[in-house]
Amino acid sequence: MTLLHCLYTALANLRANKMRSALTMLGVIIGVSAVIIMVSIVEGARSKIVQEFERLGSSLIIVAYDPRKAEEAKSTRRLPGMSMDDVRAIREECDLVSGLSAELPVGNDLIVRHLDAEMKVGVRGVQPDFARLRNVTVAQGRFISDEDVETWAKTVVIGSKVKAGLFGKADAIGQDIDVQGVTATVVGVLEEKGRSGDEDTDKMVIAPITTIQKRFVGFEIVGMLWAQPKDAAMIGPAMDQIWECLMRRNHNAPGFQVDSLENIQNAIGRILSIFGLVLGGIAGLALLVGGIGIMNIMLVSVTERTKEIGLRKAVGARKRDILAQFLIEAATVSGTGGIVGVGLGAGVAYIASAISKQVMKGGIGGAGIPAHLPLWSILGAFAFSAGVGVFFGLYPAVRAARLDPIEALRHE
Repeated sequence: MTLLHCLYTALANLRANKMRSALTMLGVIIGVSAVIIMVSIVEGARSKIVQEFERLGSSLIIVAYDPRKAEEAKSTRRLPGMSMDDVRAIREECDLVSGLSAELPVGNDLIVRHLDAEMKVGVRGVQPDFARLRNVTVAQGRFISDEDVETWAKTVVIGSKVKAGLFGKADAIGQDIDVQGVTATVVGVLEEKGRSGDEDTDKMVIAPITTIQKRFVGFEIVGMLWAQPKDAAMIGPAMDQIWECLMRRNHNAPGFQVDSLENIQNAIGRILSIFGLVLGGIAGLALLVGGIGIMNIMLVSVTERTKEIGLRKAVGARKRDILAQFLIEAATVSGTGGIVGVGLGAGVAYIASAISKQVMKGGIGGAGIPAHLPLWSILGAFAFSAGVGVFFGLYPAVRAARLDPIEALRHE
């Protein structure tokens, strides 16, 4: 028997038992669908995270001070926070750092007003390098300058949503706005960017960090520090250099944290991989159940068609012909179930993505989790489902091939 004839015979037997074939495929369909949905969720989340980190900026080092770490270490050396002296020391002593911007957030729900218009915004104090490090582009006017920082200037740069909410279509450059009782002049408007991590750059008012320190906070504290190495390949040594500088200046006080966006991204990637393995294991169990179902049905099929097998052998069919026929039949059942499972899983994944985009409109990224289905996952799921059919169909096929033709013809 040729391969094509074996395939034709297998399909004919499946058509003759439509309901049984459909129920046999069900386990494979569920398993493959679970694999496709799992891959879509994990890969979609991974691509979303990469997108968010690209928005934040590339090859960035984050420096912060957490007083809780000092408490956990039970240290008597506790600091109120990172200071501008720390920032200046890093700028002067760390030759592997090419860009530096201290940042001081003072809230995400502060009221800003212009004439009769008002809205809640996030207010950040920054240094001039902030725009380059955080991939922020000025659409109109200019960004914060060194002179603004040195003179504690009451100048601000506003996001696109702030401009639309306070000024509409009117020109905002040179206009005054009230920020929590402090009057400041708008010198720039940012291009629309969307959310970056947990903050919405479009709904932000950016001022010189010294202005925030002197006019809002009252002392030279720094919330966090963004740094960029001269070379992306030198990010590790640059982090070590910053750490050593801070430890030297602050007498090894605990609480300082120096990390990179790349490390954070890799850590999240590892968590997603573990999550994917757990889901993959659950999906594998579904495929295992489906494979056992295929074996059971094929054994029943061998019993039902014992006389047919004997007749085939009597007219010249070889063991390998019988073996090939039943293996192809098992692979056809599981392969067809795999194709249906891929389509069903992809459909569910895209529907879930569309729902997440509606539910998470105001969440991080503002666009939910995208459905990301790489080609390797589709081909892999189909190949694995066909492999399950061959593996679990092997025993029934061998049993059918070993039947004695005389005994098979006597079977009632």
